[in-house]
Amino acid sequence: MEGYKQEFIEFMVESNVLKFGEFTLKSGRKSPFFMNAGAYVTGAQLRHLGEYYAKAIHDNYGLEFDVLFGPAYKGIPLSVATTMAISELYGKDVRYCSNRKEVKDHGDTGILLGSRLQDGDRVVIIEDVTTSGKSIEETFPIIKAQADVEIKGLMVSLNRMEVGKGGKVSALEEIMQTYGFPANAIVTMAEVTEYLYNRPYKGEIIIDDKLKSAIDAYYETYGVK
Repeated sequence: MEGYKQEFIEFMVESNVLKFGEFTLKSGRKSPFFMNAGAYVTGAQLRHLGEYYAKAIHDNYGLEFDVLFGPAYKGIPLSVATTMAISELYGKDVRYCSNRKEVKDHGDTGILLGSRLQDGDRVVIIEDVTTSGKSIEETFPIIKAQADVEIKGLMVSLNRMEVGKGGKVSALEEIMQTYGFPANAIVTMAEVTEYLYNRPYKGEIIIDDKLKSAIDAYYETYGVK
């Protein structure tokens, strides 16, 4: 596993973004883990987060793209932080763009924040986590309605590795099959589990045998076969 992935796993735990216990998800599923990217709230956290996204985007998609699109609302700070990190780490200047939830009819009008999209733009979409793919259902037509762009791919922070709405393949795989562009994550839940299982972190075992059994049972029911 790449070093930045190991650092990112510890970063999620330290930032209280990735939690373990018993959680009821929006889907109604009972999960032994939960991720909330809204817990990244400090300047230092956002700077580091942007760097992890930048490295993952570089590894998966290269730097031959023009715009980083972050869907409202959580995608807005993600896109800003990551465009800054790409500039600092790789000397590549890309534009950021996000959508508004409501169209603005005065001043800076329209549905977009940041850069306008232009015909021929190559776009990478950035999100926190995708469980069902519902957000892409909303985001894809917004992007395509603005200009004739090429979507290079989607980058999320954590691949939960659960079946999507179709019940057969993961949400990220469904996105690729439906929209024709790749979808990747900084880390997968399998990598998180492998790295943290019975490994002391700051004097504590985050994933012990009991929690590992709960995670395994969860994936027996909801995981990709």
